[in-house]
Amino acid sequence: MKAVGYQKSLPIEAADSLVDFEIAKPEPKGRDIRVAVKAISANPVDYKVRKRAAPADGSYKILGFDAAGVVDAVGPDVSLFKPGDEVFYAGSIQRQGTNSEFHLVDERIVGNKPTSLSFAQAAALPLTSITAWELLFDRLGAVPGKSLDPRTLLITGGAGGVGSILIQLARRLTGLTVVATATRPESQKWCRDLGAHAVIDHSQPMKEQVESLRLPPVGLVASLTFTDQHYKSIADFIAPQGKFGLIDDPAEFNVAAFKGKAVSVHWESMFTRSSFQTPDMIAQHHLLNDVADLIDKGVLRTTLDQTFGTINAANLKRAHALLESGKSRGKIVLEGW
Repeated sequence: MKAVGYQKSLPIEAADSLVDFEIAKPEPKGRDIRVAVKAISANPVDYKVRKRAAPADGSYKILGFDAAGVVDAVGPDVSLFKPGDEVFYAGSIQRQGTNSEFHLVDERIVGNKPTSLSFAQAAALPLTSITAWELLFDRLGAVPGKSLDPRTLLITGGAGGVGSILIQLARRLTGLTVVATATRPESQKWCRDLGAHAVIDHSQPMKEQVESLRLPPVGLVASLTFTDQHYKSIADFIAPQGKFGLIDDPAEFNVAAFKGKAVSVHWESMFTRSSFQTPDMIAQHHLLNDVADLIDKGVLRTTLDQTFGTINAANLKRAHALLESGKSRGKIVLEGW
């Protein structure tokens, strides 16, 4: 089968940073399903792994987490899916990735693809939806339901992949006031179109901008990017006893900044359940099915922004380069072989 991977951690500009190659089709065992991959999307975790995780000599590392496709075969212990089912999922960081024609994934982290979306539209959603949902409800403890919540949720980096779905979840499924941050006019418009009540510019002092909005106190913060640059200023205006959640890898982060206000700090990693085979691992199966249902009911929409053509090394290198530039918006998807 066709696949895209690398043998050495190289800058994306290097000729061999990502290459096309052939590899044997994997066989499902246990609770694994084998998916014929129809579309994938690129995420920042792809280039972060490429930069820091070199495979053993002579072997290839296949990247990719998001995928939408059709179940091709199932392991002997599979009970949730059968061949022919259309699915979408975000895979595991412990295994080979989705940048391959066929891919093995544990059924407990797979959902039924939204029927109203194409494979490309569906591939944009899994990793960011899981991250946003777990961050909002499991880590920050937001209350589902449209009853008025007397707090503001601040989302830094609202136009990115996770921010694009988090804005929708918070606006459509909670009573929170939602404020996103973005710097470029087109990114600010993107956030407003997704449902943010207000948008501020995180390249400028945020406290003054937040105060000028005269909104409920910022009780919840979702720090999605550049946490090391923003957390100290956020500590200055987050409400006492608030909650601060982050998903990135800050070079510097001192939780003591939040001590005086008794603010709790929460990390979110959507790979935790699959990496540690937690007892509640199947929660991601149910979560993705809930997202699919909300999509099909018109409550949420896909965050697909750009399609970069077929799944190959050249197009994936373009996607990595754009993600590394920090100028992407929504999700980048590749489709077909």
